[in-house]
Amino acid sequence: MSSRTDLGTPGGTPGGTSGGSAGAAPSPRGAAPRVNLRPPRLPRWALLALLVGSVAVGVGIGLLGGLDSRAQWGLIAALVFVIAAFGLSARIEGRRLAVDRLASTLVWASFAVAVVPLVSLIWETVARGLPGVSWYFLTHSMNGVLSWQSGGGIYHALLGTVEQVLLASVIAIPIGLLTAVYLVEYGRGRLAKAVTFFVDVMTGIPSIVAGLFILSLWIMMLDLGYSGFAGAMALAILMMPIVVRSTEEMLKLVPNELREASLALGVPKWRTILKVVLPTAIGGITTGVMLALARIAGETAPIILLVFGNNMINGNPFEGAQSSLPLYVYEQWGYGTEQAYERAWAAALVLIAFVMILNLLARGLARWKAPK
Repeated sequence: MSSRTDLGTPGGTPGGTSGGSAGAAPSPRGAAPRVNLRPPRLPRWALLALLVGSVAVGVGIGLLGGLDSRAQWGLIAALVFVIAAFGLSARIEGRRLAVDRLASTLVWASFAVAVVPLVSLIWETVARGLPGVSWYFLTHSMNGVLSWQSGGGIYHALLGTVEQVLLASVIAIPIGLLTAVYLVEYGRGRLAKAVTFFVDVMTGIPSIVAGLFILSLWIMMLDLGYSGFAGAMALAILMMPIVVRSTEEMLKLVPNELREASLALGVPKWRTILKVVLPTAIGGITTGVMLALARIAGETAPIILLVFGNNMINGNPFEGAQSSLPLYVYEQWGYGTEQAYERAWAAALVLIAFVMILNLLARGLARWKAPK
């Protein structure tokens, strides 16, 4: 009996009261060594030091090798930085973290390579075009101004661009949205496959082909003449497949649970699409529409064929030749004079600002109409 009682004591040791001292915490001398679970990491300043050193090596190799291009210096510095960072990380942090750091470095390097041309383009356009932008430049046309003379403006081209883009949007956006809704919500069978196929084909159509199509149909066959509306129809052809594709992808991202919940409450399908599906995807749809607008706002080939160009102000897009900002830049650059070059750079800056304003307005509208 006593042995069973002794074994049942809380300490699990014989002797009853003596089990408390045996179950106490072990002495520090017998404690197990602590295991550091955090792997060694590079200090925060290490990558910055490597970057500075790599830049110095790239500049040194470029100077010693007689390389005139600063881009070559940058590529050499980037290569040295990647190799040095991978080697140092593999030695200190281990191969696994080194490979992860290498992948992150390549991602950031790709981002920098993509951003550098964009920043360079914007910087060059602003530096060359900003001195020529003024209130006079924005409110006057080129009527009576020769290519070698100073002065003149872009009011006629800016008015033509706004009207042509608005007309193309009025044509392309409703058709593109309805087509995407059909393909996602209703489209089944051969008709949907045929529509998808032709949308894919239209996505890769060159702008000059769209211009030639409207030229042969609107001007040659119907004999309706050059006008801003003819250019808008060609721009709508280029805009439509982008709107369809982007809207289709956004509608597919809407969870089916939202549709099923609405239908379960007895809401008709058309009202579910109008009140549930489209508002949920309005942010992505707006982004796709803005990408399409940015695509057509800079098109020149259809405008040359269909709008024909005009140095005077023509506010009627349905009759007579018009101008546009891309066509204006093309014409001024072709003149080859210093004054024409200045006007071309200023018009290019205004065109970039026009597209940026459209994007900001669209994003504000999408955020305002997005479901809370």
